[in-house]
Amino acid sequence: MRRVVVVGGGVAGLATAFELRCADPGGTEVTVLEAASRTGGNLETEQSGGFIFEHGPNGFLDNAPDTLDLVRRLNLTGRLLPSDDAARRRFLYRGGRLHRLPENPAAFLGSGVLSLPGRLRVLWEPFARARPEGDETIDAFAARRIGAEAASVLVDSMVSGVFGGDARTLSLRASFPKMWEMETAHGSLVRAMLARREQRPGESSSVTPRGRLTSFAGGVQDLVDALTTSLSPGVRTNTRVTSLARRGERWHVALPNGEQLEADAVVLAGGAAPSAAIVAGLDASLAAMLAAIPSAPLAVVALGFDRRTLDHPLDGFGFLVPRGEQLPLLGALWDSSIFPNRAPEGFALVRVMLGGARDPERVANTDDRLVAAAREGLATTTGLRAAPVWTRVVRYPIGIPQYTVGHLERVAAIDASLTRLPGLVVTGNSFRGVSINACLTDAKAVAARVAAR
Repeated sequence: MRRVVVVGGGVAGLATAFELRCADPGGTEVTVLEAASRTGGNLETEQSGGFIFEHGPNGFLDNAPDTLDLVRRLNLTGRLLPSDDAARRRFLYRGGRLHRLPENPAAFLGSGVLSLPGRLRVLWEPFARARPEGDETIDAFAARRIGAEAASVLVDSMVSGVFGGDARTLSLRASFPKMWEMETAHGSLVRAMLARREQRPGESSSVTPRGRLTSFAGGVQDLVDALTTSLSPGVRTNTRVTSLARRGERWHVALPNGEQLEADAVVLAGGAAPSAAIVAGLDASLAAMLAAIPSAPLAVVALGFDRRTLDHPLDGFGFLVPRGEQLPLLGALWDSSIFPNRAPEGFALVRVMLGGARDPERVANTDDRLVAAAREGLATTTGLRAAPVWTRVVRYPIGIPQYTVGHLERVAAIDASLTRLPGLVVTGNSFRGVSINACLTDAKAVAARVAAR
């Protein structure tokens, strides 16, 4: 019987353990160790007062085969909940008002989200200068291809929405590899989209990922609970790992109470910073490389409203705020318009994101100050001044990993270092993608490597 210990019970760790079980049902014993009192990590759904509130990501794009296959094997297909058509309407706050983001070239030309020179510069994209040598920031890529205004308004806000990050420091190739591949293959984003349309007639022209935002009837917690149940009784919560040691062909996983677990392989799935602390006594160089992957702290403020008091229809996905607007929030999601079951009949649920790489100190504010900042931001952007009937505040001091310039080289160096430590691997959103889909795809690949040893 082979033994594998997975350190970290977030979605990446749970999925890795599940895939290992499936690969060798009777021959591999898998134990998941989670330091917190619950599994799921940043995936947590709270149900309170009739509201269904996501503490973290509210779903996944349904164009990922690995995710849909996992959903099927967990018998969750009947629980899938596609987002409402209203979620297609997305907004950006600029110059004192919300602008609906255009969904096609004609709408873009008539949009006021950019100045006329800014819109014309975007149309010049096919003639932009070639990519320079070396890793390139998202901001530099966008400014080079579609102009400085579009980079600072459209792209900056998108980056803060996905990563809570700063486009001026994040690596394009690591953060948005598909855009890098489009330019590499076609020399232009426009030419890449035209080529894609020729391959798939009738498909919309967009550089945004294809697919529909999808969740579950009970929120993303349905996925966490199904994975956890499938692995029971091999999941241990409130179990922190202090260190690792290799003795002969076996790994020894040390716990605070003096207990040691032996394993043939260990999967570190708890994020770069916690993993760095665990391996510090084993390999200082590896620990330093893991610790070099930064993160952006984030605060989420959820506000429930009586719809009769609202000054805005909240008829869309939500809005983002570019850094130049100097507002105390990154953006807001109109959750009950995205998934109508997220609020009781006659009520609305809004989630406001604050902090991130450009305002990290805000996360340390008190709950009252965070709620006040969220309400101030909503009043400025949407005119919504009603008092909420329900509030929640969630903080993530570590938050979202930041794939800064050189990230791919750091990950390659980490992988090279791990080859000197047979049976030790890493996975999770610190390395090869921050989305649920990316974590599940990486978990499947990591499990296959471990199973093949």
